[in-house]
Amino acid sequence: MYLKNLSLIHFKNINDYSFHFQKKINCFVGKNGIGKTNILDAIYYLSYGKSYFNPIASQNIQHGTDFFVIDGTFIKDDKEEHIVCSLKKGQKKVLKRNGKNYDRISDHFGLIPLVIISPSDADLITEGSETRRKFIDSVVSQLDSNYLQHLIQYQKLISQRNALLKYFALNHTFDSTTLEVYNEQLTQLAEPIFKKRKEFINDFLPIFNYYHQLITNQRDQVQLNYESQLFEKGMDILFEENLSKDRVLQYTSVGIHKDDLSFELENHPIKKFGSQGQQKSFLIALKLAQFEFLKKQSGVAPILLFDDIFDKLDEDRVRKIIELVHQDTFGQLFISDTHAERTENLLKSIQQDYEIFKIDKERE
Repeated sequence: MYLKNLSLIHFKNINDYSFHFQKKINCFVGKNGIGKTNILDAIYYLSYGKSYFNPIASQNIQHGTDFFVIDGTFIKDDKEEHIVCSLKKGQKKVLKRNGKNYDRISDHFGLIPLVIISPSDADLITEGSETRRKFIDSVVSQLDSNYLQHLIQYQKLISQRNALLKYFALNHTFDSTTLEVYNEQLTQLAEPIFKKRKEFINDFLPIFNYYHQLITNQRDQVQLNYESQLFEKGMDILFEENLSKDRVLQYTSVGIHKDDLSFELENHPIKKFGSQGQQKSFLIALKLAQFEFLKKQSGVAPILLFDDIFDKLDEDRVRKIIELVHQDTFGQLFISDTHAERTENLLKSIQQDYEIFKIDKERE
């Protein structure tokens, strides 16, 4: 599978761009702030139906305009898949596949498998548990539409349960029967989500360890652990034991929406004890493992986006990563960098077909 063509109109700082891509390696080079990352984000948009960097869709419209259009043609299983995502201010986002609108954008999830590696991935280490849960959910959801629908329904019910708890507090009342209806529905949804997350981590962990050892030459020992309250007790028991707490807090304090991943270096939190290089290697191994997991499960090599490839990595380590991902086991690769000569010298050394697009303001 690969992206053949891409056209952008009024997307972020890009006025009007069109590209025709190589099947293997494509590079965007130019100064910082010129729009390289935005092009990668547009490709991400066609896979996920949303931005990787800014969840507020209207803020992805170029200043001074009132709409954006992202138009891409993919080749998958020897067939063209024409995907168009557009948004006009004040209207609902539209996602089309081969000219037909999706009723739900979530129905598109998984059609175009894609993995992005970016400096902003540092949020997986520095931010709270929600960011790491989203990582698990984004991988599993691309392969299991039932999981995604269970997750959407669970999140809706949690919002409704929280609203009910706030209503009880504001009106100095309580109705255990109504609350129990939510508890039962959430319990039924939580168990399969928890089971799927456990299965994912069990399958994912050895792949992650393999890539981390490969990137670091086995210099560091790292751990990746799934943490969930459901390892100890079922949701029904957790709701019962934490009822008083939830009524005081006016939100649901227990459940799979509190799950987390712990990232450790030599059995210590990598957030506190890992250098920038060690954290970067951990995250790249995590994303390459995501790539391999999706490929094994779907039988399709995902598109790989590598934003600012030299960020916090020395040239030797970058070379090792490029040599790794240019192999036949990987598919199409998109890279952004600030130095054209550095990128070209690196790519020449691996003897692979590539295209370099020099991005400058004159073409914006």
